[in-house]
Amino acid sequence: MKRTYSQKPSEISRKWHLINADGVAMGRVATVAARLLLGKDKPTVTHHMDGGDFVIIINADKIGITGGKEDKKFYYNYSGYPSGLRKRSLRDIDNTEALQHAIRGMLPANKLRDGRLARLKIFGGAEHAHTAQTPVIYELKGKL
Repeated sequence: MKRTYSQKPSEISRKWHLINADGVAMGRVATVAARLLLGKDKPTVTHHMDGGDFVIIINADKIGITGGKEDKKFYYNYSGYPSGLRKRSLRDIDNTEALQHAIRGMLPANKLRDGRLARLKIFGGAEHAHTAQTPVIYELKGKL
């Protein structure tokens, strides 16, 4: 009888991935980044261990927004006080903030989410500060 594989902390190895978001839809970038942060592409995926990789996203300012979401999609923040509800459209917020919000929503809400989000690096331009880690370029298909 075969036993179910469970990854151990000493077996975790992390790679660096570079995603160019220039002209790609936000949802496509977010799903790929969430899958890499979770480690779903690895054969050693174990859901109670954080075995995902590092993800660098560049050109987040040039990301594509489809379906007229710039005026239709809203982000809400409530302070807890009367009349403390703040409503902002996608046009009003920064694309890096919107992309991080989308990726955060695709990760499971458990104790491992903050550690996974700490491995996500989003840059608005083409330059990033992680060239020493020699990230592997992740090609996205389906440009706008």
